[in-house]
Amino acid sequence: MFPQRHDEVNVKAKDEISNGQQQADRKAPRKHAGKTSSLRSVAVEAQRSRAFVKSRGRTRFIDPDAETKTVTAYCAAETYSISAAARLVKAQGYELDPFQTGLYPQVIHVQTSDRPSEVKDYQQGDIFIFPSGTVVTWNVREREALKLVNQILPSAAEGSHLDLLETEDLDYLEDPSKETSEVVGDTIVLGTKVKQQEPPPDTLHDSSSSKPNNDTDQRHEVDTVLAKIAFSSGLARSTKLAVLETLLSNYQHSTRQIPTMLASNKTSALQSRGHRLFTRSFILRKTGELLSIRAQLNLYSELTDSMPDIFWDSRHELGLGEYYDQVGRALDVGVRIKVLNEKIGFAQEIASVLREQLSEKHGLRLEWAIIALIAVEVVLEFYRHWTEGKGRDDPASTEALLRRYLLTVAKEERPASHS
Repeated sequence: MFPQRHDEVNVKAKDEISNGQQQADRKAPRKHAGKTSSLRSVAVEAQRSRAFVKSRGRTRFIDPDAETKTVTAYCAAETYSISAAARLVKAQGYELDPFQTGLYPQVIHVQTSDRPSEVKDYQQGDIFIFPSGTVVTWNVREREALKLVNQILPSAAEGSHLDLLETEDLDYLEDPSKETSEVVGDTIVLGTKVKQQEPPPDTLHDSSSSKPNNDTDQRHEVDTVLAKIAFSSGLARSTKLAVLETLLSNYQHSTRQIPTMLASNKTSALQSRGHRLFTRSFILRKTGELLSIRAQLNLYSELTDSMPDIFWDSRHELGLGEYYDQVGRALDVGVRIKVLNEKIGFAQEIASVLREQLSEKHGLRLEWAIIALIAVEVVLEFYRHWTEGKGRDDPASTEALLRRYLLTVAKEERPASHS
């Protein structure tokens, strides 16, 4: 009896040990499965990032099937008064600088709300207002952006030109697997991955260190906004340049016949028919227009600067200057500025020819005026000599009477002297 019970106990113990071992074996793979799933998610994100950007040889481009959003720039004025613009957008219910970037008043940043109103729409996005008279919107519907540009901001504009409103847009997408951003083709790839910072040594075994770091998240949001401002500055620069290109194109259109007329010497014929093309007011007006375009390009804006002043104090690791340059290279801003200056130089040569012609006409008029005065003086002198000669020959003239009187007196004095 006892040996049989002992055998039963041994069998039960073996069964419990084997069951415990099986449970341990089952639990262990679950632990490794969690690590595998996290690594798999990272791999999926990396694969998704690589799926965004395609390559063909040395050419990189964005997958046409990738879901993108739109960033649009509107240039409707020469400059914006930032203080006045801030009052206007604040009156519409926008919150100024919601992430406390510290860049106000160099740039105004507001976010659209999810709650619709007279101006706002359902879609949430970012709006940046620059002193250069440009508004850049990220993921904002056109209706809301045009409402802001056409109806709210003109009161803060100097040199408003809504009739010459220029718009440019780029596509952008957010890549949660990248910490940095870049421009691929005409698409901005915005890296939204939070930069992982190593915790202090004393918190490595602290269970509270696994909680989200609010400071890190807030700093990441600020860095993302700064990246958007850098890309927006580059796009605003291109849009401002497009306005100057349009102004110069209109200028060239109004003066395109001048070289042909100068070559064919038809200016006098046109003026005789009443066209009055090369008047003094016309030449001065065209010279002023050209100088205004050249000043806006080279003096009164940051178009030719290598990097805007607002980025000089930013952290170097953010690479904001590089983002600004990438947009400029993608939109050929440097080449366009060079071509625009060359066109302005050619237009200035035409203006110089017109000024020389105006000066020549003025000098010619002065010469003819001097010739006319000399001719009048000659005529008057000739008339004086003619009247004097005629007076000598006229017996009834005063000079002739005086001469006869003197001769008579002289004859009378001669006999008296002889006696």
